[in-house]
Amino acid sequence: MDSNSDYNKREEDDDDDDEEDDEIDDAGYKTVKDAVLFAIDISPSMLEKPPPSDDKKAERDSPASAALKCAHQLMQQRIISHPNDMMGILLFGTEQTKLFGEEDEHSRGNLAYPHCYLLTDLDVPSAQDVKKLRNLVDDEEEAQKLLIAAREKATMANVLFGANTIFTTKAPNFSSRRLFLVTDDDDPHGKDKDLRRSATQRAKDLYDLGVIFELFPISKPGRTFDRGKFYDDIVYRVGPSADNDAPAPLTSAAKTSKSGDGISLLQSLLSAINSKAAPRRALFSLPFEIAPDLRISVKGYIIIKRQEPIRSCYVWVAGEKPQIAMGTSTQVSEDTSRTVEKSEVKKAYKFGGETVVFTPDELKTIRHFGDPVIRIIGFKPLSMLPIWANTRAPMFMYPTEDDYIGSSRVFSALWQKLLKDTKFALAWCIVRKNAAPVLSALIPGAEKYDDGDEQLIPPGLWIVPLPFADDIRQNPETPHVQAPDSLIDMMRTVIQQLQLPKAVYDPHKYPNPSLQWFYKVLQALALDDDIPEKADDKTVPRHRQIDKRAGNYVIEWGEELEEQYQLWQKEHSRSGMALKSIASKRTADSMSGPPTKKSKTASAVVKDEGGISDEQMKSNFERGIINKLTVPILKDWAHAKHISTSGKKAELVERIEEYFEKK
Repeated sequence: MDSNSDYNKREEDDDDDDEEDDEIDDAGYKTVKDAVLFAIDISPSMLEKPPPSDDKKAERDSPASAALKCAHQLMQQRIISHPNDMMGILLFGTEQTKLFGEEDEHSRGNLAYPHCYLLTDLDVPSAQDVKKLRNLVDDEEEAQKLLIAAREKATMANVLFGANTIFTTKAPNFSSRRLFLVTDDDDPHGKDKDLRRSATQRAKDLYDLGVIFELFPISKPGRTFDRGKFYDDIVYRVGPSADNDAPAPLTSAAKTSKSGDGISLLQSLLSAINSKAAPRRALFSLPFEIAPDLRISVKGYIIIKRQEPIRSCYVWVAGEKPQIAMGTSTQVSEDTSRTVEKSEVKKAYKFGGETVVFTPDELKTIRHFGDPVIRIIGFKPLSMLPIWANTRAPMFMYPTEDDYIGSSRVFSALWQKLLKDTKFALAWCIVRKNAAPVLSALIPGAEKYDDGDEQLIPPGLWIVPLPFADDIRQNPETPHVQAPDSLIDMMRTVIQQLQLPKAVYDPHKYPNPSLQWFYKVLQALALDDDIPEKADDKTVPRHRQIDKRAGNYVIEWGEELEEQYQLWQKEHSRSGMALKSIASKRTADSMSGPPTKKSKTASAVVKDEGGISDEQMKSNFERGIINKLTVPILKDWAHAKHISTSGKKAELVERIEEYFEKK
């Protein structure tokens, strides 16, 4: 779905030096560098492979192998979509020990972190890092040399302390630092109170430094991961560097499936990790005015957004190796090619044939409709909001206690009342400085859960921008013909044969083919791999299965359609002849009138097929009919006068009119 471009595109003043240096990404957020450390438990249970099976859908990866594949896929994504972010992979519980550089296991630095192996250092992923991890995932022999579980368990205190050291050494100034931990051991220290106390203290140190701890638990058949045994004291809901008010439920445990039963562990882990891959950031933080002198503070988030190729930089590929190009832009005069300074540029509007110039302060006053705020101006029944009024992607609003204490309670009371009475609030919304005001509908959204009691959608208010009158177009009037019952019954049979399994459409199974092709080509260029020859398009219909299931029914329906059409044509032959005669008459009338008038106008303004003279163009300017000339005639005349011919017809007409105005 498309996101609201008016909200996502930043509107800023050119002379506002405070906002000029802020980098804004495609979602409308200020860019935040993110550092992610992937910690994977290498215990005997994590290395156990599922029993062999002949089923093609059976589980074949061990939990450790699935976690490494997830890390490899996440690294591939981040090297393309977030080229400035850091990522590292830390294995704990391994027989080998290596945490700093190429030191051996007898060095003093590594002895402080026994059974911790830094597979990939925390840094911006390079092509070599991705290839190294891919080789480890694909080559089982190489993986077996490294993935050897230690006889003694690695203490969580050492793991967290090592992660803390890595973050403070490699990414001390990053505003977003997160630790992703994948394990199937819900009680690593049992009844050892000293180790539990030490791990709790190390976790607190991480949170004090602004490092977010994300747990990705794994459950196995017959044994469910229980957070209450150990990790409820270690993993907090949010951290200081994340958005404390963002709705973010805890990650549910990924489950290893039996042979051919349910979703695979790899898919489950990928789904959980992708949901946490991007740090939570609010699009806006504004006062929410419910009534006069009654304000609370809220934050807005983009929940639904169309995924598009992101161009973060330019790459020069003409040399031996692709290199990032550093671009610069300058404004040049069209006539003299002289560099134009910023102070020489003025903004103006065309009004009454003259150019009206505005100062920066006057422009600020024109664009200012008030301070950013969301103000309720009334309430209406939800039934009065038609479905076609939702023309742009909505935003999600959630309370925060930053500016007004008690905002969550007031927000909850309003949400419950709107949900109970099935009403929506009509609001005046200015979500950003210098943004145009928009009338929006605040619709209460109920909390939704899946079959496993996992929260899918949190409770809150959806901000739906309402369209203006000129944003809505009337549908053309078309004759309506009711299909006979026989056709409807036969088509019902065809639809039943083409239903998806369990009658559920899962959009995750049908990725955008053009977007995936873009990423594959970009990945091949980044990793020096061969360019793929063919894109994998899962949206192409399976014609053989469709023909096998519903081919005969479709042919029978087509034959019945032809018979019914013949009957309908006989019944409506007289009315059809009458309509045809009326249409012929209208066509004849239209052909006899306007063309003669057009030809006169054309002969008055055009000299001949070769072009138009200066006197005729001037006469057309005085009569105000330059816009009636064709584009080729306008371009030929403008080219002879050294006037730019780029742009649309309206821009070309405007340049020619300015030419005569200056004379």
